[in-house]
Amino acid sequence: MNRRQLLASTAAAALPAAAQRNTAPKKALMKLGCQSGPTNAQRLQFFKRHSVNNICGYPEDFGSKGYYSVEDLSRCRDLCEKHGVRLDVIAPPYLASSHIDRTARPAIMLGKSPERERDVEHMQLMIRNCAQAGIPSIKYNMSILGVLRTERTPGRGGSSYSTWRLAEAKTSGKFPPLTKAGPVPADLYWERITWFLERVIPVANEHKIRMACHPHDPGVPPVEGFQGVDAVLGTVDGLKRFLSIRESPYHGLNFCQGTVSEMLRDPGREIFDVIRYFGSRNKIFNVHFRNIRGKRDSFQEVYPDEGDIDFVKAIMVYKEVGYPYMVMPDHVPQHPDDPRGSQAFAFAYGYIRALIQAVDRMA
Repeated sequence: MNRRQLLASTAAAALPAAAQRNTAPKKALMKLGCQSGPTNAQRLQFFKRHSVNNICGYPEDFGSKGYYSVEDLSRCRDLCEKHGVRLDVIAPPYLASSHIDRTARPAIMLGKSPERERDVEHMQLMIRNCAQAGIPSIKYNMSILGVLRTERTPGRGGSSYSTWRLAEAKTSGKFPPLTKAGPVPADLYWERITWFLERVIPVANEHKIRMACHPHDPGVPPVEGFQGVDAVLGTVDGLKRFLSIRESPYHGLNFCQGTVSEMLRDPGREIFDVIRYFGSRNKIFNVHFRNIRGKRDSFQEVYPDEGDIDFVKAIMVYKEVGYPYMVMPDHVPQHPDDPRGSQAFAFAYGYIRALIQAVDRMA
């Protein structure tokens, strides 16, 4: 071996170690986002001031058609872009998180024909319209009980926290024994969910629109249920089953980390493996990044820096699985001096932005 060959082979042998030392940290792909409305100029300026460049928005239904046309969606998208904000997700005008007794369009969750056929056709149409308007995702709920909560509880600095105590709810007299849906055991609930998914996910798959479903908030006792309803998307196993009903890269979760934490007996320990499970399978399409204090059947929704979940560790897990979409605050605490929650949202934006920047610099 001559001198030139020796130098070349030595350099080649040394390259992997040198490359490893000089490799930049893996980038954090997630983005700070928000879903608070309305989607108007004032709110978009608020987002932009606080470094929120990606949102879930709420188009206006001009003419009260009951769905969003391409023009409705494009108008909302253009308004966002005018303010330097990207419209990544939209929420439809039905299938929200409201209780079935207060829902204007309950037919899909009631299994009521022919109204549910009309509503699913409108969802199919909105998927096609989102594809034309360049909006890549729709978030929705398959909820009957809505967001169940008992009386608010005191929080720091005079604020109050959204709270759920199952034992209190059972004796408070606040909740009637049944909803207008009547008894809904697990088999019937799965039947209605499956009916919807079989008609919607193929259309989403065809047009490459991510459909992000929110879990049931909170989980209620299996079989026994609450108000006669066995809320089947209120457990991790239920979410796994939900995703298996119709396999598609466009069928996933609006992964509310707060809600999923509420499903667990030891959320401060268990939540990270749940994030890994769904995140590594590319089934997380949006993250509601909120913290809780407590566990299944008894919890408060608190500020992001004071709950039982280690948010630094959580954001590192999202980076680990390569999660690329929005991380957004949700259900912020309330205070009389902050009637719309703008202060609480601003605090959460800064907290999340700092976490993303910090993990972006970590190997």
